[in-house]
Amino acid sequence: YNHKLGKYQKMDLEEYLSGVLAGEMSPEFDIEALRAQAIAARTYVMYKMDRPYPSKHKNAVVCTDFRHCQEYKSYNELQKINGNSWIKSRYSKIQEAVKSTKGQIITYENKAILPLYFSTSSGKTENCEEVFSANYPYLKSVESPYDKISPKFTSQISMSNNEFVNSMKKTNSSISLSAQDLGRQISIVKKSSGGAIEKIKIGNKTFAGTDIRTIFGLNSANFEIAFDKNNLVFNVKGYGHGVGMSQWGAEGMAKGGSKYYEILSHYYSNTSIKDVY
Repeated sequence: YNHKLGKYQKMDLEEYLSGVLAGEMSPEFDIEALRAQAIAARTYVMYKMDRPYPSKHKNAVVCTDFRHCQEYKSYNELQKINGNSWIKSRYSKIQEAVKSTKGQIITYENKAILPLYFSTSSGKTENCEEVFSANYPYLKSVESPYDKISPKFTSQISMSNNEFVNSMKKTNSSISLSAQDLGRQISIVKKSSGGAIEKIKIGNKTFAGTDIRTIFGLNSANFEIAFDKNNLVFNVKGYGHGVGMSQWGAEGMAKGGSKYYEILSHYYSNTSIKDVY
């Protein structure tokens, strides 16, 4: 389902994957990272094919909305945005990553996995069950030390105490919270294995770290809060939900000499790569 055009389209899977890869990862990345991403994107489609089509696009396996499925950019879109020289020099690299891994998917117990991926970890990925409600045996927290090369590895958001209190009161009108001595009214209750905030107490209420991420538009739920008298700063690590393959971690591994299958077996625990066609 093409959500930009509002219509269903039948497409060759490998052609579709080039459009996903162009949307999900920079062609400046190492070819091994691009191959890993191509296989993850192909696996995602195969995983979805084995399940009932979602109500959001009940006549299609996947859609082009990255908030629901995977980002996708058509050849014409890419040509319009980037020009012909980009198509020749960069799109050809994306096509090569797809073509050289044709038919390969990631499996666990001989079935296609749910291959979650995201931009940048905090140095460790997250256990799936600590971020989402589901528990997948292959989506476990692993070390991801190369992510420091990502421009999104750290970020900061500052605001006044009053802004913070007003935002929290808009979210939950029954919260008891004052702009005075704010640091004493906030405490971290629980952290995940990867270091993200699972639960945080603010005033008289407890929130999930992912809720705070959404309310304040933070890059991830892995954050610390620094206070002074009238202001506070969110110091954030990583970018994205933190589960599965870190794209910048994959790039770092590739630059360090790892092959695409080594990258995938690192981020997706106890999995195998299988040729399905």
